[in-house]
Amino acid sequence: MKRIYIILLLICTVISAKAQLGGGGSGLTGRISGTVIDSLSKKPLDYATISLFNSGGNSPITGVLTDDKGNFKLDNIKAGKYKLAITFIGYPTKIIDPVITTSSKLDNNVGKVLLAPSSKVLNAVEIQGQVPLVENKIDKIVFNAEKDLTSAGGNATDVLRKVPLVAVDINGNVSLRGDQNVRVLINGKPSGALSSSLADVLRTIPADQIKNIEVITSPSAKYDAEGSGGIINIVTKSKNVSGLSGTVSGGIGTRQNNGNANVNYKQNRLSLTANIGTNFAWPQTSLVDFRSQIGDVVRTQNSTSETKRGGTIGSLIGSYDFNDFNSITSTFRLNTGHFQTDGTSTATNSALANPAYTTANFNKANFGGFDWSGDYTHKFKKQGEELTIAGQWSHSSIKSDYSSSYFGVTDTRQFANQLGNNDGINDEYTAQADYALPITAKIKLEAGGKGIFRKINSDYNVFNQIDNQGPFLPNDTASNQYDYSQNVYAGYTVLSFTLPKNYSLQIGGRIESTHIKGDPRNSTQESLSPFSQSYTNFVPSFILSKNLTPTQTLKLTYNKRIQRPSLQFLNPFINRANPDNQSQGNPTLSPEVSQTVELGYNTFIKSSMINLAVYYKHTSDLIESISSPFFDDDLQRNITRTNYLNIGKNNSFGASFFGSVNPVKILTIRGSINAYTYDPSTTLTESSNQNNGAYFMYNAFLSASVTLKGGFTAEGFGVFNSPKRTIQGKNPAFNLFGFGVKKEIIAKKLTVGINALSPFQKYLKLDQDVSSRNFSQTQKIRYPLQSFGVTFSYNFGKVSYGTQQKKKGVNNDDLKQDDQGGGMGGGPSGGGRGGSR
Repeated sequence: MKRIYIILLLICTVISAKAQLGGGGSGLTGRISGTVIDSLSKKPLDYATISLFNSGGNSPITGVLTDDKGNFKLDNIKAGKYKLAITFIGYPTKIIDPVITTSSKLDNNVGKVLLAPSSKVLNAVEIQGQVPLVENKIDKIVFNAEKDLTSAGGNATDVLRKVPLVAVDINGNVSLRGDQNVRVLINGKPSGALSSSLADVLRTIPADQIKNIEVITSPSAKYDAEGSGGIINIVTKSKNVSGLSGTVSGGIGTRQNNGNANVNYKQNRLSLTANIGTNFAWPQTSLVDFRSQIGDVVRTQNSTSETKRGGTIGSLIGSYDFNDFNSITSTFRLNTGHFQTDGTSTATNSALANPAYTTANFNKANFGGFDWSGDYTHKFKKQGEELTIAGQWSHSSIKSDYSSSYFGVTDTRQFANQLGNNDGINDEYTAQADYALPITAKIKLEAGGKGIFRKINSDYNVFNQIDNQGPFLPNDTASNQYDYSQNVYAGYTVLSFTLPKNYSLQIGGRIESTHIKGDPRNSTQESLSPFSQSYTNFVPSFILSKNLTPTQTLKLTYNKRIQRPSLQFLNPFINRANPDNQSQGNPTLSPEVSQTVELGYNTFIKSSMINLAVYYKHTSDLIESISSPFFDDDLQRNITRTNYLNIGKNNSFGASFFGSVNPVKILTIRGSINAYTYDPSTTLTESSNQNNGAYFMYNAFLSASVTLKGGFTAEGFGVFNSPKRTIQGKNPAFNLFGFGVKKEIIAKKLTVGINALSPFQKYLKLDQDVSSRNFSQTQKIRYPLQSFGVTFSYNFGKVSYGTQQKKKGVNNDDLKQDDQGGGMGGGPSGGGRGGSR
């Protein structure tokens, strides 16, 4: 209840602020409008900046951008004398002063405003008509997904594979510079859906809903300390416009299909954005060959499985600016998804009298939830001084069912038919406040506080048949209930300095206090008992940058990050859904702590961009999954059991590069590569440890796009990943190729296209090896990836572009997760998290 009171208090604060800010005068307002034209070509200039001042003043009152016809409108202008400033890259600023409106003539159309290009500026700057696919900003890398035509018809996973420094394996595990401890946000906010089933939810987000993806490799102390790898923020589409507009898009293909709709409305101070998208895949058949050897006992399994999946995600965002100083924003996001897998396999076990048998497996999961957030922003009269109060409630649930049946076995006690179900619920409440104050023109202070309150419940039930016939009866040993809570309290301070000789400095510190409680319950395991854990971390950050020239920047950064183990890592129950390959969590795990030093260089050369970085990362209390042989007394045979352990520390050196170049006007080539080392120093015994020494790994991306006459655009790309090393072996390497072509049928309105992924190879081949002194395990997966599809996009509405206050809100960067990025209780299907693990 305490958490709900906090959220209600925030709501009351917003309502109170609205009540206090209501009222005001009832005077009539008018409009200032006009059209910006190039004086030489006589063509309109779109996206020129229009700023409005009081006549003779220096502080802007409001502003807009011109639309594609060069038109601009400034609404809600009281009668008076004003100054207009018109700016556009490559043109000197033009001032019109005074611009007068009166009570008898509230509207003033200044007509055509001619801007003459500056030859001096034009010689130094090449004006680009489009936003580049990849942008490098002072604190992040931005991948503008809406400019990537090969992503059309895909999902968020397909887009993430193309983002610089990001890698996504075939299971949907997202990593940044080789580190899977990454927090994924949507529009700067966490989502309960992502915390419960990251990989599954990413596959339900249509690519056509994504505007851009931001990558932050060195977060400052104002960000949550969670996420040793960094932060990935998925920004969905919502236009900053006046009027009604929208987009309808979709695609159909041999692998997956989608449909999307976005509607945007903005009138004066009210903005509304609604979107909904659905994504579903045709049934896909995968092949898996598995082999395990424990001493002289060899087990094999050859499986075929068919998977169906789909999902829907939608959101509604509303914001209202009371005036230039006060605004509120509220967001409601809803998501649902499902997947189902049916499989059969033939298996052998050399320890059995009759070594060969067959199995049938079924897994089904339905997941969904919502996120509600609200924030109130107050801007003070001093430029840059700002206070934001925000709250969020994320709720998600997952229901999973599975069954396993055995045929041709002689000992049904060892191979009992089994079915199970899991209900998991995840609630997360967040309250935070952030304050920014420019102390002087060259010193800025940022400070804030935050509380995150998580509560997870898992109810996992398992049933078995006696002698594999008759009714299924409860298995009290494997069934369990699990309640888990985690509270995090944080405060931070960041100081930014503008120094002489083009230097900039930012230093910060953050303190986070974590309190964990777990309550596992099982009627037959008396050794299980509630556990708790508390720890406090100080997290400093440091950024020093220098502008070598107007187009070259050098930056040195240091940050410290922590990675708390999430539910599936801490759950002490044993997951016996696959009797021969069991798993178990570890409630005594400590969080990972990483420290990273990075030196980066960025430059623009005409239309080309280059970014280089070298870095060193030290991670202590490294968490990895460890597989080892284990004799199961109930099954009376050797099996494999996987646990999560703090294995020691890791020292990693790395370098990254990404760039964009235009060798000829119609051709753009982009590429990125991240190479790093894995060099663990472990506390494990030699019997559990295979890899000693340093290993080299990489992930890379290369693409080329061609813009032709007649509205045609074509693009091809390739993704390349080396095997990922662990203390016991390596996870699979894989490469992807694809291409796409699109044609504008109606300029800026209707576009149609075709695309292909893995056109020359039906299956993606993935090979995995795990081994120790007396144990080895290999797995070969053949995953269907080849697809061909047709896409379309239609834009509607007549709008004018304008400025809008940037909204802040809840931003949680959180939790080390497993292969599916879990955080909620669940069954063994892969969609649920927790259960008997």
